[in-house]
Amino acid sequence: MKQPVKWQRSFRYAYEGVKYALATQRNMKFHFFAALVILALALFFGLPKTDILFILLAVTLMIVTELINTAVEKAVDLAMPDLHPLAKIAKDVAAASVLVTAAFAAVTGMIVFYDPIERLIQTGRAGGYPITAGAVWILLCLVILTVIAVQTRFSSKGNGVKPSLLTAVAFAVAALIACRVQDTLVALLGFLLATVLLLALHDKRKRPFGSLLLGALLGGFITVLAYYLYPM
Repeated sequence: MKQPVKWQRSFRYAYEGVKYALATQRNMKFHFFAALVILALALFFGLPKTDILFILLAVTLMIVTELINTAVEKAVDLAMPDLHPLAKIAKDVAAASVLVTAAFAAVTGMIVFYDPIERLIQTGRAGGYPITAGAVWILLCLVILTVIAVQTRFSSKGNGVKPSLLTAVAFAVAALIACRVQDTLVALLGFLLATVLLLALHDKRKRPFGSLLLGALLGGFITVLAYYLYPM
């Protein structure tokens, strides 16, 4: 059997490394999912070439630093299986590189997507109904009851579909803020706070990321649907 040439072996080994990181590293899974969402949004909004280049740069740096961080962690664990201050420093510095890159990616996303999202929110707000104070509480109760119904309906069958109630309420409130206020920056800050809550719950390993994301989608979807279909 013919042996693969050197460049083919290098490509295969690199591919195995990406698969390992994606299969075993929780943060890498999140970064890949976030990259898919961001690239899909770039196509949806029809961003100009320069903005797409910045998005690709941020996504590439994010994934590369996460791969390097994984390699450093495994190398340190191999060389120093016991706890050691220098080993901790090496891991902390590698993790810091991921944090810096994540900050750059977040800032890039906020700058690039601000104008398209502002236009989308302004267009959508013009087609909806005004929201009263009573409707807000009714809508939040609807979101809570829907999430509880989904949890009890599907979890009893053992398929693990249990949307997070906290993220559902958080993104419902963020969607209500976006529908109510005229300032797009305030609306985006509301979604930012909801996303911070989602990431905090995910970081504490209280709930799987899929459950948190499902709750966020349910809360946001129910709120937007009610805003457009029913006068409040």
